[in-house]
Amino acid sequence: MTENALHTAGRQAAATATGTPAGSASTSGAGTSTVVGPPPGTGGRPPRPTLGRRAVAVADSLWRPALVLAALFAAWWFVAAQEYVPNYLVPTPGQVWTTMTEQWSELARHTLVTLYETVLGFVLAAALGLAAAVAIAYSRTLDKALYPIVLFAQVIPKIAIAPLLVVWFGLGLTPKVILAVLIAFFPVVISGVAGLRSTDPELLDLAATMGAGPWRTFRKIRFPNALPHLMAGLKVAVTLAVVGAVVGEFVGASEGLGYVLLLANGNLDAPLLFADLILMSAIGIVLFVLVEIAEALLIPWHASRRAGVSLTTS
Repeated sequence: MTENALHTAGRQAAATATGTPAGSASTSGAGTSTVVGPPPGTGGRPPRPTLGRRAVAVADSLWRPALVLAALFAAWWFVAAQEYVPNYLVPTPGQVWTTMTEQWSELARHTLVTLYETVLGFVLAAALGLAAAVAIAYSRTLDKALYPIVLFAQVIPKIAIAPLLVVWFGLGLTPKVILAVLIAFFPVVISGVAGLRSTDPELLDLAATMGAGPWRTFRKIRFPNALPHLMAGLKVAVTLAVVGAVVGEFVGASEGLGYVLLLANGNLDAPLLFADLILMSAIGIVLFVLVEIAEALLIPWHASRRAGVSLTTS
């Protein structure tokens, strides 16, 4: 099977995944049809938007959440400044900022610990989840054997097994990473299986007819077709990995943002509590954005990544 044929089949799989035909045509009222496709000389790829258009698109996507955050911040400041709620329950933004600046060195150290646990757990969950998804999608026997176990492991409350992991592995890094893996594993498996099973069977038959083996079919057709589903699962998993790391620190740790949260709660230190929560949220947001960037680089052809494409029909 030639590389060009495989690439053509892969583009057809991508078109199937996005709901857009590989070669679409629009018919006018006079009955004429015009083929809509990438301009010549682009190698079959849609033209990339200019830097100015990208900046405008980014600004357009950011001003609304920025406005909501500003409104929430103003409401927080107003409620705390007017002392509608006691300051020991809801501190002012100024108190939280002062706490963060005064204890920044300690908070930064604990933030790096939680970040390391989260990233390590997420990477392991992504690798193991993708391997399990491939096994389940390719083997009906493994599907029937593994899928119920994966579901059973997901419904077990992770906070309930955290003390057991501490007993088994001690107070070090291992139980936090395992909890992050356990929580982030399920979305990767589910999205991976859904993506791998969404490939058009006719494309698989075409690849088999042209002599492509299982590995080349997976690399050229199945995996590219599954990427949109898989990236959606990874975006969910990376935020859940933060939860897993923090839960592990709740149960037994001497460092990390979860440990700081327990100390602040025991001392009724509301400014430190709020500062700690802000840093936890920042970790999740930064990691989510990084996965978004990876998605934009890996699947620029997907409908959700193309600027100026309307997903609604009139």
